[in-house]
Amino acid sequence: MEHTLNPARTSATATSGGGWHAQLPDDKAMLRAARDLVKDLGEARASIYWPDMIVSAGMGYGAIAGAILVEPLWLKFVLGLVASLALYRALMFIHELTHIHKNALPGFRTGWNLLVGIPLLTPSFMYEGVHTLHHKRTQYGTIEDPEYLPLALMKPWSLPAFVLVALLAPIGLLIRSALLVPLGAIFPPLRKFVWERASSLSINPDFRRKPATGDLPRRVFWQEVGVFAWSWLLIGSVFALGWAPLLTALAILSFTALLNQLRTLVAHLWENEGEAMTVTAQFLDSVNVPPPGRIAEIWAPVGLRYHALHHLMPSMPYHDLPEAHRRLYAELGGGSTYLGANHKGMLPLVGRIARSTMTRGRKRA
Repeated sequence: MEHTLNPARTSATATSGGGWHAQLPDDKAMLRAARDLVKDLGEARASIYWPDMIVSAGMGYGAIAGAILVEPLWLKFVLGLVASLALYRALMFIHELTHIHKNALPGFRTGWNLLVGIPLLTPSFMYEGVHTLHHKRTQYGTIEDPEYLPLALMKPWSLPAFVLVALLAPIGLLIRSALLVPLGAIFPPLRKFVWERASSLSINPDFRRKPATGDLPRRVFWQEVGVFAWSWLLIGSVFALGWAPLLTALAILSFTALLNQLRTLVAHLWENEGEAMTVTAQFLDSVNVPPPGRIAEIWAPVGLRYHALHHLMPSMPYHDLPEAHRRLYAELGGGSTYLGANHKGMLPLVGRIARSTMTRGRKRA
């Protein structure tokens, strides 16, 4: 097995200096196994996608309605938590939409936008054509990656700021949909600004989205019409129902955004300093949180607990990732490079990144 790493040594090396992994030679045995062992997997199954998405969305909206209508405060919190987790799962199908073949799951993109994307003001165009840049071999971890920041190398205060800013996301999306989108239709400079800087689910503040091409502009138009109309319906509900329903919904969605930001924080180790990275380096900078622990399925749903594996096989449907993981783990075994991307949970990962900011981040001052 070429370039097999000991996971303990991998972890120690990773904390000893920034960018250590950028030029790490590719583990050809692992990459070959990732290609050969899963040839019978990879077909997106409508019988899984549709029920999962519809049930998650239905539970979320039902729980929001319950949180608005019930009186006991404790029950409001319980229903709010259920709504937040259910809608979080429903939202994460936006990640699948960017990777599944365009001819797979007919109607699923439209259905998801009508049931989830537009009602939650995050239509699929905000991820399509953006997230795939994160998977480009020469762009991952560089300044051109919309979804990468060297968080482990930044100042200690950057981590809480990175997480807590997500609480403002629902308000920001409402302002974008209700005001910036229609004003942008009138003023071209504003439209260009909104498209480049406020039309993608990215974390890199230097990222500027390029003009849409192909059939995306048509989808963008109709999705923008949808979020504009829905945003004003939400605002108008204040006059009919008062502030409480809208504020309750925004609070629930703020918690959803916070949970997603925490997941984003531990989706990678964020230890690259801007260099182009080998495929194996990208894999080891990404995170799997596999079983036996079950809680990861809550905070990293729809296959996102296998985020490192996803970087090896981006087009693999979420429902096939557990089986792909089992096969690779059985084939490559302990002490392999593959094991180096497997971690125990969110708290150890947050602790690792926080410790890195306290040491390496301060040295960069």
